[in-house]
Amino acid sequence: MAIEGPLRELGIHDVFQLLDLSRKTGLLRVSSELRNDEGTVYFDGGRVVHASIRSLGARPEVALLQAGRITEADIQRAQQRQAKGRVGVDLPDLLVEVGAISAKELERQLRLQIESVVFDLMSWKEGFFSFEERSRDEMPRDRRITVSTESLLMEGARRIDEWSRIAETIPNVNVVPELAPVDDNRDGAMLDLLPHEWQVLTMIDGERDLRDIAAALGRDEFEIAKIAYGLATTGVIVAHARRVSVEMAAPAMAPSNGTGDRARGHLDAGVLAARAGDLATARVNWEQFLRLAPADQSTARVQTALEAAIRLHQFLEGNGNGA
Repeated sequence: MAIEGPLRELGIHDVFQLLDLSRKTGLLRVSSELRNDEGTVYFDGGRVVHASIRSLGARPEVALLQAGRITEADIQRAQQRQAKGRVGVDLPDLLVEVGAISAKELERQLRLQIESVVFDLMSWKEGFFSFEERSRDEMPRDRRITVSTESLLMEGARRIDEWSRIAETIPNVNVVPELAPVDDNRDGAMLDLLPHEWQVLTMIDGERDLRDIAAALGRDEFEIAKIAYGLATTGVIVAHARRVSVEMAAPAMAPSNGTGDRARGHLDAGVLAARAGDLATARVNWEQFLRLAPADQSTARVQTALEAAIRLHQFLEGNGNGA
């Protein structure tokens, strides 16, 4: 049985609650023309087992790479082992086998990825949803993580309440924190910060947004937002909306080390996604790379690859529609 409709008539919280109470097994798609984005959530007996948003990347190894938990070399080692008689083994399991990441850390990162996607979807107020029941054989193979939908709804409600209190200073995780100007009246007073606050502070370079910082630290985005709020209210940092065009501000300048590392991560993630046939994720990452590193020596090649990916995607879409 298909369940579908606009989010303006049935909110995403109500959709999740309906699927939880009816113990549904299948695929939920949520699309938004305004955001030009789409999210997918798989349910097994009412519990969430897999979730992804197109713009944030979908494959676990891509998310791990972007979070700095593994390297491109780690993935290549896992792929080589997969090619040598381990074709039926999922790549995340092979990453554990080659020692790139521990099983415990892998499960933590996968859970964080599910939670991050679901909480992001819960903020969508417009769009269209559709749910179709599927058998367990049609579900993603990697279902090692199952998350209670009820707990996600309760945590989502709590976050909405807390966001309302910090939104004036930290409206979302796309803001870019910067160190506040030094106050000459502080007489060299030492900052009295907790370890997790220092951890966030060391990641601030004026280029990373809170989502990037959370990914780099392997921490929950909302927790990073709350830490940033505390730093902002005590005058340690200031938060700005992400600059639309860094290139226009300094077209001839090479990126800083922090920006360069993040750009390289997007480049590698795009290559990995393209090799896996995930053109949508490749496009998103290569576009991010070009925005962050317009003067990089790889820019021309990436631009060529991006244009080819767009043409191939358009061809496949047209062929699928009988063009």
